Amino acid sequence: MKILAIESSCDETACAVVEDGVNVLSNIVATQIAEHRLYGGVVPEIASRRHAESISQVVSKALADASCTLDDVDAIAVTYAPGLIGALLVGISFAKGLALSSGKPLIPVHHIAGHIAANYISHPDLEPPYLCLVVSGGHSHIVEVLDRTRYRVVGRTHDDAAGECFDKVARTLGYEYPGGKFIDKASKIGNANAFRFPHPKVDGCEYDFSFSGLKTAVINLVHNSVQKGTELVREDVAASFQRTVCEILVGKTMKAAEDLGYKTIALAGGVSANTGVRDALQSACDDRRLTLYMPELRYCGDNAAMIGCQGYFDYLAGKRADQSLNGIATLSLEKISE
Repeated sequence: MKILAIESSCDETACAVVEDGVNVLSNIVATQIAEHRLYGGVVPEIASRRHAESISQVVSKALADASCTLDDVDAIAVTYAPGLIGALLVGISFAKGLALSSGKPLIPVHHIAGHIAANYISHPDLEPPYLCLVVSGGHSHIVEVLDRTRYRVVGRTHDDAAGECFDKVARTLGYEYPGGKFIDKASKIGNANAFRFPHPKVDGCEYDFSFSGLKTAVINLVHNSVQKGTELVREDVAASFQRTVCEILVGKTMKAAEDLGYKTIALAGGVSANTGVRDALQSACDDRRLTLYMPELRYCGDNAAMIGCQGYFDYLAGKRADQSLNGIATLSLEKISE
C-alpha cells in the first residue's frame, strides 16, 4: 500500500511516498532555515507563504522520485495538528484538493504521532507498548505508546520546550538559528562541568518539565558577565547547559520507566538528533539494561516520511477525514486516542 504524505506544520515543506508504513520510496524536504535565520526564528507569515510557493513542486518531486503517479497512490496523509495554523492550512488544503480530485482517502495525522512513528521506519521490529521521550522545538513529552494509534502522555513541559530553550540560549551565546546544532557542536569542545545550572521541578508532577528557569539562568549568566566586563568561554556555557538539559530529560524518562515498568524506550523529535541527548539516554538505558530505539538522523527533524508511516497505521485503524478537515494549532496526543 502506497501513501502520499504531506507535512507543513512549521518551516519545512515536505512530501514523501511510503509503502506499507516503513518502506520510504521518496522523502523530499524544502527547508526555509536560511530565510528565518535572518530573524532569529520562524516567522509564521513567511513560513505560510513559502509553503504555498513550494508545495506543488515538492509533491511532484516526491512522486517522481518514487517512480509513481497519483494514480499509483492508495491514500493521502497530511499533518493537521499541532503546528503553526497558517502553515498547517497550506498542507491540508493541498492534500484535500488531491484527495477530492483523485478520489483517494484522506488520512489526518498528528504531528507528534508522526515523530514517534519515525522509529518504525528505522526499526520495523519495534512493537508497542513502550515509553517514548519526544523532544523538539515545540514539544517535550514523555509518552506511553499503548499501540500504534493510542497514547498516554505522562510528562510534558509547563513552559518552554527543550528545543525552544536550545534556540534561545544559542541566540544569547551568539550562535545562529537554529541554535541546537551549534550548542551540540560547541559542547564537544567545552567543559560541561564549568557551570552548575538549576534543574527546575514542577510540584506534584514528577515527570513534567520546566525549562524556562534554566533558560533564564543561562541568559542572566551571560548578561551579568557583559555588565561586569568579564569574559565567558561560550563553549563551556554551551556544554554545561546541554549537560543540564540531558540530565533533566533522561532523569525524568528513567524515573517514569522505572515507576511504570517499561523496559523499552524510544526517542523522537527534532532534538533527538542532538548527540548529547542520544548518548546520555543510551548510557542510562545500558546501565539499567533497557532497550533503546532512536530514529536515524534524517528522520529526526520534520519530514513527510514519518507522516506517511503513521498515516499507514492510522489508515489500518480506520481513521479518515473528509473535506471539512481543518488545522488545529494545539491538540494533545491523548485527544486522538479517545
